[in-house]
Amino acid sequence: MIVLDDILMAPVRSIAWIFRSVHKAVQDEQSNEESDLRARLSDLYRELERGEITEEQFDAQESKLLDRLDALKAQEEAGAGGRKR
Repeated sequence: MIVLDDILMAPVRSIAWIFRSVHKAVQDEQSNEESDLRARLSDLYRELERGEITEEQFDAQESKLLDRLDALKAQEEAGAGGRKR
């Protein structure tokens, strides 16, 4: 019976493994994007300090980067909330 159970459960285990792999890949990509956005923010502050960009350019770019970071955090929190149930 154990062999039969293993055979019958193999497709379910395979699908679960695929979903876990896809979920991990998405999480890794979001983490990488967050790191890239933080690095871009640091570069943006340096550019402002050096006078390479104006305050208006800085404000516009900073706003976009912070909005994207907020969106990533909201996605992360929504995903974490869904898993805790």
